[in-house]
Amino acid sequence: MSSVLRLVGRRLVALPVMVLGVTFLVFFVMSFSPADPARLALGESASPDALAAYRTEHGLDQPLLVRYGLFLSGMVQGDLGTTSGNTPVTDVIATAFPITLQLTFLGLLIAVVLATVFGVLAALYRDRWPDQAIRVVSILALATPSFWLAILLIQWLGQVPGGFGIFPALILAWVPFGADPATYLTNVALPAFALGVPVAGSLTRVVRTAMVEELDKDYVRTAIGSGIPRSEVIAHNVLRNALITPITVLGLRVGYLMGGAVIIEIIFNIQAMGQLILDGVTRNDVFLVQGVTLTVALAFIVINIVVDLLYVLVNPRIRSI
Repeated sequence: MSSVLRLVGRRLVALPVMVLGVTFLVFFVMSFSPADPARLALGESASPDALAAYRTEHGLDQPLLVRYGLFLSGMVQGDLGTTSGNTPVTDVIATAFPITLQLTFLGLLIAVVLATVFGVLAALYRDRWPDQAIRVVSILALATPSFWLAILLIQWLGQVPGGFGIFPALILAWVPFGADPATYLTNVALPAFALGVPVAGSLTRVVRTAMVEELDKDYVRTAIGSGIPRSEVIAHNVLRNALITPITVLGLRVGYLMGGAVIIEIIFNIQAMGQLILDGVTRNDVFLVQGVTLTVALAFIVINIVVDLLYVLVNPRIRSI
């Protein structure tokens, strides 16, 4: 237990350092934006005195490090500024971010299920036709961009001319799962599948390789030779020990999934973080782009720390690190 606490402690100590690094990078990059937040907030017809008063009130006339300090102070208090429409950025993100997280999680779930099933099958039928077929399919999935797959899915299965009309091509209104589970699942089926398939392609190869390496170890042959059913050895020992490498890779794929979700949301007209970024860039809304980028980056850091802690649950040997 003490080793687990040390592992958690190390991750928690590193968290503030990474957060500071990300916040400074995002703030520093956005400081080069030519857009004037004062003019965006007050309009093109605002007088020079009104613009100057706005800049003074929000600290926009201060040096970079002072403005960064003010930004950190506001962020700690939940204030990321206001959009060009005078709406708090935190309120806008609070509505959109859960939708992006849901889409990311569903894509992750699809990727994990597909990769585990096909990776294990490929390892069990090593160098035979199922392994060869899964290898070809996984390479095709890996080479398929999620946005291109999303367009194909809309053409094939979407409610468009020439398609089967099973799923909506555009999501006109977001329906929570609790309000209408059937509509919710119908709306997210194509976006989540388009998001998860490319990740499943890469994870399948990782799961297959890890399973093959684990199956070749002496303890597997010893256990099977002693009379323990092969299926029990694979389920209770081999699979658990082989999962540590895929989980490591999965932690790196979370950023891809979240970034892909932003693009997929725009394609399917999902009003979430992707639409916020598009609106912010279109309107030169510095505070909105800054807030959305920072939120996604911090979420990526937190999720990767959670994945690190999952190592302990999957493989007890990590507890000695």
